[in-house]
Amino acid sequence: MIKPTEEPRWRKSRRCAYGACVEVARVEDRLLVRDSKNPGTVSLSFSEEQWDAFVAGVKAGTFGF
Repeated sequence: MIKPTEEPRWRKSRRCAYGACVEVARVEDRLLVRDSKNPGTVSLSFSEEQWDAFVAGVKAGTFGF
């Protein structure tokens, strides 16, 4: 787990409705993701390469239902 020297600055999409969203923060060279409804729980941590691959998959429709 990453122990940041300062609190992460969490962001969520402007399209987020009803507070049921994910939030993202950058801490050094890692990207953190957490559930906005449960901000006190453990966040997921990704390298920039992993994050870029995820974003590319979203844009390509890989995760569509």
